[in-house]
Amino acid sequence: MDLRIFTEPQQGATYDTLLTVAKATEDLGFDAFFRSDHYLSMGSADGLPGPTDAWITLAGLARETKRIRLGTLMTAGTFRLPGVLAIQVAQVDQMSGGRVELGLGAGWFEEEHKAYGIPFPKEKFARLEEQLEIVTGLWATETGKTFDYHGTYYDLTRSPALPKPTQPKVPVLIGGHGATRTPRLAARFADEFNMPFASIEDTATQFGRVRDAAREAGRDPGELVYSNALVVCVGKDDQEVARRAAAIGREVDELKTNGLAGSPAEVVDKIGRYAETGAGRIYLQVLDLHDLDHLELISAQVQSQLS
Repeated sequence: MDLRIFTEPQQGATYDTLLTVAKATEDLGFDAFFRSDHYLSMGSADGLPGPTDAWITLAGLARETKRIRLGTLMTAGTFRLPGVLAIQVAQVDQMSGGRVELGLGAGWFEEEHKAYGIPFPKEKFARLEEQLEIVTGLWATETGKTFDYHGTYYDLTRSPALPKPTQPKVPVLIGGHGATRTPRLAARFADEFNMPFASIEDTATQFGRVRDAAREAGRDPGELVYSNALVVCVGKDDQEVARRAAAIGREVDELKTNGLAGSPAEVVDKIGRYAETGAGRIYLQVLDLHDLDHLELISAQVQSQLS
């Protein structure tokens, strides 16, 4: 089971804070550092000192880390033109020596679009499908040849399809709860399917849909990695769990129901139940980015039992 650290910087984090967490992620033996792609805080968080851009952040981290994978859960398709996104991701992959992964979603948070003047189209899912066709098509085009695409929303003519990523294939992550279109899209484009913030039962159901969609597409379902994203709150004792829950404005019982919370033993047990659904990777949503002792505890007493 791979454990990856997943952050939500729109809730309030500087680049330096993210760099500190990324370096701790690497030093403590976690598999990857991922971040969300949002420009507006959610809930009661003030979001100070303001948003950081996902791919600018990852570009910086690409030069400051050596081993960990770097990526997004999920890049908002509404934020970037697909041709530009293909260039950005390829460049960061080069900067990292081939450690980048692209999670790409349709975009959903209308308020942040209004706040920063970003168009928020109604037909987001159909656009996402074209975006995936373009990004993956540009990367797959042989050097020296050109790429053309004439869709409903995007039109590319004689693109040189450069630059190329360092990796032969940048892993593409698709995720979500949708019962029909999402599994079909994952079967067509994804290297990894991610089920965010879902129960074990709902995870098993959705993984089953993705496997069925892969078979219908003529693809081996075993080719995909299946993963979850879950909030994490671990403590050596009940008092420490309660303190960490309070620090992120959550209740312990709710966190135990909806995330990975409690003692290391409790969390290891629950991860095991997700593993039974086919999950081979967990993104640990860390909401208090200043509590590095939390990461050390997870590394020492949770991750060590899963390797």
